Amino acid sequence: MPAVVRGVLYHQPVLHPRGSALLPLQQLRDRYPDLYERHLRKYNRRPDVLRTPVEPLHCTWADLIFLSPVHPAPLFRAMGTSLTVEPWTLDAGRLDPDRAVIRLMRHGKDGHYPDPADEDDYLPLATATLRAVSRVTQAAIDRLRQLQPGDPVLPWVDVPHILHRGPIPIDWFTCG
Repeated sequence: MPAVVRGVLYHQPVLHPRGSALLPLQQLRDRYPDLYERHLRKYNRRPDVLRTPVEPLHCTWADLIFLSPVHPAPLFRAMGTSLTVEPWTLDAGRLDPDRAVIRLMRHGKDGHYPDPADEDDYLPLATATLRAVSRVTQAAIDRLRQLQPGDPVLPWVDVPHILHRGPIPIDWFTCG
């Protein structure tokens, strides 16, 4: 049995949750088509991303729940705004490390969208790796401070992601 992962993960609050679990986009399509359509809009500029394989988890981007190892407040401050609602928090030890990985993110040439992943961009979800990625980098802050009008506002583009394959029970989260 893998060692328990110690750390805190963050997720954008779901204001009016349905059901008892956060569902990946692929599962929303069948269970809650209206939510699926709403969340699908995030990918209007890049619909191919949803079919991107995530090899370590043997699934695609659409089969994942996305969590952050960093509190979002520094990202929003860098954009000159503040959080309106505190993020949900999750004890990382609740996740099965065999169903989750850390994805290192590098913003691409235009500074707005991440470069495609390679095998070196995936790290195991473990206490040591989570600690290594649990701070917002100065490069991320600088990129956000330099956003121009009309630029896509993607605060997470160069912040590591915790990718979890499959649903996560809502009652595992603590609401801010």
